[in-house]
Amino acid sequence: MPRTGRPRTFNRDEAVAAAMILFWEYGFESTSLAQLKAAMGDISSASFYAAFKSKEELFREVIDRYISMYGHASETFKNTNITSRAAMEMGLLEAARFQTANTHPLGCLLVLSTVNCSPEQQHIQDLLSKERKRVRGWIKDCIERAIANGELPGSTDISMVITLFETFLRGISTQARDGVPYEEIAAAITHLMSLWDSLSVEHDIRED
Repeated sequence: MPRTGRPRTFNRDEAVAAAMILFWEYGFESTSLAQLKAAMGDISSASFYAAFKSKEELFREVIDRYISMYGHASETFKNTNITSRAAMEMGLLEAARFQTANTHPLGCLLVLSTVNCSPEQQHIQDLLSKERKRVRGWIKDCIERAIANGELPGSTDISMVITLFETFLRGISTQARDGVPYEEIAAAITHLMSLWDSLSVEHDIRED
């Protein structure tokens, strides 16, 4: 009679949630298999590999879970029911709000989990880079909508504005990890949006 595997003694959803917290807090490479197994209820290596196949496959599942739970902040940049300016400001504020919340590790998992990575783990870097590029695309679309609907002038340096807002967005992670409160980041976002307003004002002046 063929041997059946050892029955799982853990809830998969809870296990992935626990792994997400560890990867978010310590990063992909610094999170050990021992830490993961302990967080999942001290399961055996056999049970771990039977459930997830590898640490990398678990991480990929964690990324999917993270995006499904917290991706709404970045998706605000895609909101076409409000002005592009409002979408940009709300997206940044949403990102700051959830990254400074005390209900989970501070910052963004997509930014912090591979700040440093060995060459052997370049494919993990590439995985997260792909996700970040997707958000950069949403920011680009938001700015291009603003130009198309007249919120920003056609002469706007799109590449510069994208880089400005994306750099700020990614920087929220380190600010949050350093303990900068939401209120201070939100105030900085208000000042950042003044650049958007200055471009609009310049456009209005030229139109007059």
